Amino acid sequence: MQDDDTVFHALADASRRELLDRLYARDGQTLRELTAGLEMSRQAVSKHLGVLEAADLVVTRRSGREKLHFLNPVPIRLIHDRWIDKYTEHRIAALMDLKSELEEKRP
Repeated sequence: MQDDDTVFHALADASRRELLDRLYARDGQTLRELTAGLEMSRQAVSKHLGVLEAADLVVTRRSGREKLHFLNPVPIRLIHDRWIDKYTEHRIAALMDLKSELEEKRP
């Protein structure tokens, strides 16, 4: 399992979240494609991608001379399951109980 601190650290930066959003919109981009339209140098984008790769949020694959970057949503899902899902479960159960109770009272 990926270290949560590494994932949280990677997600804490707005520039890295922007890169993840770009990969979500279109997976398999090169460094040049990811840099297009950003007010960051290629070196800065490359450093951010390194942090995302270390957190396993981005995986790469070589295709000829190009290095393609792909979003890996699994670490985010693991954090969701551990830190978000368990806190919302009781609310959903309460809503289901309310729904059942209201349906029983319906004439």
